[in-house]
Amino acid sequence: MDRKSVYVTNAVKHFKFEPRGKRRLHVKPSASEIQACHWWLEQELRLVSPKLVIALGATAARALLGRVVTIAQTRGSALRLSDTTRLWVTIHPSFLLRIPDESRKRAEYQRFVQELTAAHRWASRN
Repeated sequence: MDRKSVYVTNAVKHFKFEPRGKRRLHVKPSASEIQACHWWLEQELRLVSPKLVIALGATAARALLGRVVTIAQTRGSALRLSDTTRLWVTIHPSFLLRIPDESRKRAEYQRFVQELTAAHRWASRN
């Protein structure tokens, strides 16, 4: 995908973390935090008017669909977000960093690439 043709944003506009030594580990946003940022996300969608939105992870999918979803049930296909916009749900890339088994990590990475490739093909056709 040409980066110039892609708009990137976050469903939740703040970064909540726990300090762990010299590192800051991300803390999953609460339902109220997702809801508090929803108006902002809606405005971005209205202004950008995308044909396709790719939700990277369960938090993004929840923010866009307004309900709890599991990645396993929703990933890898175009869902209807509105009359003119489709939603493609996949994993958040940070998930790949947390997989300890190297063979599973490679398999998940390949699946992630395949899903993004399929989303790109879908957007190119529609």
